[in-house]
Amino acid sequence: MSTKTFASAADLEEKKVSFTQISAHAWAYTAEGDPNTGIIIGENEVLVADTQATPAMAADVIRRIREVTDKPIKYVVLTHYHAVRVLGASAYQPQQILASQDTYDLIVERGEADKASEIGRFPRLFQNVETVPQGMTWPTMTFTGKMTLWMGDLEVQLLQLGRGHTKGDTVVWLPQEKVMFSGDLVEFDATPYAGDAYFKDWPHTLDNIAALKPQALVPGRGPALMGEAQVMAGLDSTRSFVSDVYSSVKDAAVAGKDLRAVYQETMAKLQPKYGHWVIFNHCMPFDVTRAYDEATQYPDPRVWTAERDIQMWQALEG
Repeated sequence: MSTKTFASAADLEEKKVSFTQISAHAWAYTAEGDPNTGIIIGENEVLVADTQATPAMAADVIRRIREVTDKPIKYVVLTHYHAVRVLGASAYQPQQILASQDTYDLIVERGEADKASEIGRFPRLFQNVETVPQGMTWPTMTFTGKMTLWMGDLEVQLLQLGRGHTKGDTVVWLPQEKVMFSGDLVEFDATPYAGDAYFKDWPHTLDNIAALKPQALVPGRGPALMGEAQVMAGLDSTRSFVSDVYSSVKDAAVAGKDLRAVYQETMAKLQPKYGHWVIFNHCMPFDVTRAYDEATQYPDPRVWTAERDIQMWQALEG
């Protein structure tokens, strides 16, 4: 029996990287829908939010930082636990790796399984995967709810505003400059991955972001959003996608349809509105499976393993 390989396995096209200053202290490293990295340059040191997938890829971020400052990279912040966000951390040689306690707990519980799963799904995003050190990327400092760093007189808040993409989601917020790095809680022109999501909580978490009224926001994927109107457009489109997936899946699950029928129905419903977004075909099987779990019998996401990925893909796309 022939099965489709992951949509992302055929995704080999190099993306053009942009490195843009978005406020007095904040910079965005973005790459046409590939995972983004945020940079804050304080009085004496640098903070990096989300590391890229491998040390070899992180080297490109460091090269660009060095074009604008020679200050040491003191902090790395993990907005959540996914391998594509954290496995480049060692390249920065930071003094501290900061994450929420919930993110730490997820690394303990499912970090190894997630690492194997993501590397299998996204060959291009793990360039030079052999440069990743053995084992996990471990936070050196964790917090619950809120942590404040002072980088000179610049206030940097790490906030848990609610569950969404994962239970550990953390945003980096500069209250003086109204700038946010959202991690994968917000995407723009890119499909949210919801395999570890809390569908019922996610829209409310986006409302909590909106309440801070960011003037600039770097999403997990997609271009930096500049100005309140663009930021709101990013929040609204992410909220619509999450809500549309969940309502379609829930209605079909309540009607007693099996997962494959639910998937086909939801794909048909959402394709016209969201099908042009980056990684739509890749994410949807994972998103629908998690939504079906949440709507039926699994309030918390199940662990994705490389084996479970393939079984799910064959069941839905084979």
